[in-house]
Amino acid sequence: MRRLRVGVIGLGVGERHLEAYARDVRCEVAAICDRDPARLGEVAARHPGARATADAAALLALDGLDAVSICSHDPDHAPQAVAALGAGLHVMLEKPLCRTRGELDDIAAAVAANPGLVLASNLVLRAAPLVRWLVAERAAGRLGTVYALDGDYLYGRLPKITDGWRGRVDGYSVMLGGGVHMVDVLMRVVGERPEWVEAAGSGLATRGTAFAGDDLACAQFGFPGGAIGRVSANFACVHGHQHVIRVFGTEATVISDDRGARVQRSRDPAPPAADLDLSPLPADKGALIPDFVSAALGDAPAGPGAHHEIDLVAACLAADLSRASGRRVEVDYPAAVAVGGAA
Repeated sequence: MRRLRVGVIGLGVGERHLEAYARDVRCEVAAICDRDPARLGEVAARHPGARATADAAALLALDGLDAVSICSHDPDHAPQAVAALGAGLHVMLEKPLCRTRGELDDIAAAVAANPGLVLASNLVLRAAPLVRWLVAERAAGRLGTVYALDGDYLYGRLPKITDGWRGRVDGYSVMLGGGVHMVDVLMRVVGERPEWVEAAGSGLATRGTAFAGDDLACAQFGFPGGAIGRVSANFACVHGHQHVIRVFGTEATVISDDRGARVQRSRDPAPPAADLDLSPLPADKGALIPDFVSAALGDAPAGPGAHHEIDLVAACLAADLSRASGRRVEVDYPAAVAVGGAA
């Protein structure tokens, strides 16, 4: 059996990737990288078979490497992904894929130039049983026509943007940093990509802190079939970390919040909503790694595909543009992916 030789850059959440690869008999963890020598040494001691380096470029240049997980800080994602694709590596990226339109165009061009490679983003809600059920229900027609969707990304971890590295990133976007999860859910449940977006934001909760951006971003997306999707990226909330989802179809309403997940299939108020024994969360942050490995080995399709990953970021960038400009924005999708590379 051929084994996939994998490297991991960034050993924060990247260690969850590393552990998933190490559990998979189809993989060999060949190299690990982190800019913090103490962290690198700590993880290397648990994985003595992997080459350890503090230089991401050196890892990407290793002979015999097949794939890489990029779990570095957000500004490093795009250049490392473009370099990895150029080196012939399959790429699993932590969110966001990138931070600017120029970076997105660079990634789209690299994907188009390397159509045999897999590009995937570790948007872990895709592995949540509830989200997978919603996608299947919509595809089977059991929700009827989906006409409205809400997704609230309740971060509940304010010090991570006021005191952590995110607060030191110029122009940090809470939509790309968290709301992207909910935009992904909406796009996958509707089965379309949005045509336009209107957005607004505020930074009231972090006024006077080191964080200079908006800590709340709200966006309304319009889909070609007429559905409207609403997303909030609420990093300032006094609340536990949670994802609230509401899907409204002509035949059913599904809500997942503090009360759990439930479905209502009648407009008669008498029958109660039926509880759904479906978690809104994945088993762990490495839950998508086995699917990525299967795609890289050519044994299965690559999840939603590189075209979806790029379209998703284009929609979030359009929301940020609308928020900054105060006007409705038509989503401008990169054309390069249509040429090839929808892995």
